Amino acid sequence: MSGERFEATYLIETPLDPAKVAEVMAGEQSCGTFTRVHGETDDLRARARAVVTRVEELEAAAAPSLPNAWLARKGAAGPWRRAKVAISFPVDNVGANLATLAATVAGNLYDLGEVTGLRLDTITLPWSFRQRFPLPAQGISGTRRLTGVANGPMVGSIIKPNVGLSAQETAALVTSLCEAGLDFIKDDEISADPVHAPLAERIPAVMAAIRRHQDRTGKAVMMAFNITDETDAMRRHADLVAREGGTCVMASLNWCGFSAIETLRRSTDLALHGHRNGYGAFSRHPLLGISFQAYQVLWRLAGVDHMHVHGLQGKFAQDDEEVVSSARDCVTPLTDGADDRVLPAFSSGQWAGTAQPTWDAIGHADLLFMAGGGILAHPGGPAAGVASIRQAWGAVAAGEPLAEAAARWPELRQALDFFGTPSG
Repeated sequence: MSGERFEATYLIETPLDPAKVAEVMAGEQSCGTFTRVHGETDDLRARARAVVTRVEELEAAAAPSLPNAWLARKGAAGPWRRAKVAISFPVDNVGANLATLAATVAGNLYDLGEVTGLRLDTITLPWSFRQRFPLPAQGISGTRRLTGVANGPMVGSIIKPNVGLSAQETAALVTSLCEAGLDFIKDDEISADPVHAPLAERIPAVMAAIRRHQDRTGKAVMMAFNITDETDAMRRHADLVAREGGTCVMASLNWCGFSAIETLRRSTDLALHGHRNGYGAFSRHPLLGISFQAYQVLWRLAGVDHMHVHGLQGKFAQDDEEVVSSARDCVTPLTDGADDRVLPAFSSGQWAGTAQPTWDAIGHADLLFMAGGGILAHPGGPAAGVASIRQAWGAVAAGEPLAEAAARWPELRQALDFFGTPSG
């Protein structure tokens, strides 16, 4: 028995004493239940019980965030007390088992009768536990090596239209995107193995286009093929990508699940582009679900190399502060033992004008900056769209206002005129 522990923190809401509710949480997610049972000896509890390490009470709420039949039957009334809670768990309760780790730090906690709100906020691991799981096969440094981008952001785009193109039409679009000067191209999350463009046809057609571009220019464009499927199919598709000389595959993390992604990671050293579509269902309510820090810890343990974080001033619901904190989480090592950083992938409404607020917020360019409309809708065409983004990033890294840089660069000027002056 190692005696080592990991910690999870939570935000809870309850009409009861938060300290007592925290003890219920600790018991429920380790060796206990709502009452002490036969066989739950003092020795067993000392070895296996989770321990509440902190309870910080916050301002109470006037009304409950979520309905709760258990509390209603008991006639519970407010105030609805809120608190930050930290719980320490024995590593030996879990072992190198990611699905059980997730069940331990979350699981039935969301259904507890004592709470009207509960959100998993952070997970902190000791290095000895972290090293039981794979490090990124490529991560930031490997992706830079594979794309040939030593400095600055890697600039990418998405296949649009999302679905409907044949394999050959997709290859033709990839050819034009390669010629536009991209570093990275990805399938849309809803286009995996459709009847009109099955991966068995699309992968060879697209990779032939990428190889032709590389033979002509020396530039190796990374293509993230969406291989989301059941586990055996994903492995077959990844093998085909590798045989065709590809360097990256993409999977919809939430719908494939931990076990499928872990199996895929063990079977290939291709860069694994983790798409988080559906994450809003876990995160948008402030008193329910899981914050990105904890979410990305679990998926990094599964072995992903890239993580989507959305984008600043983007088209989705997340505010800029959440996007920034998510990006910082991706480039923060989980422990002090090794470089296990993953590449934050910015997307959704990105264009040359969002380079400035992105740089101002995170202060580095170890990122994938993806633009769909920001490239394909540029009035000068896709090549001008890519150029405008590179010009913008070069300016902000040098401390030059975009408006001044635009006086020298017509592509950037066109972008600012067409998409509008960026805010912030």
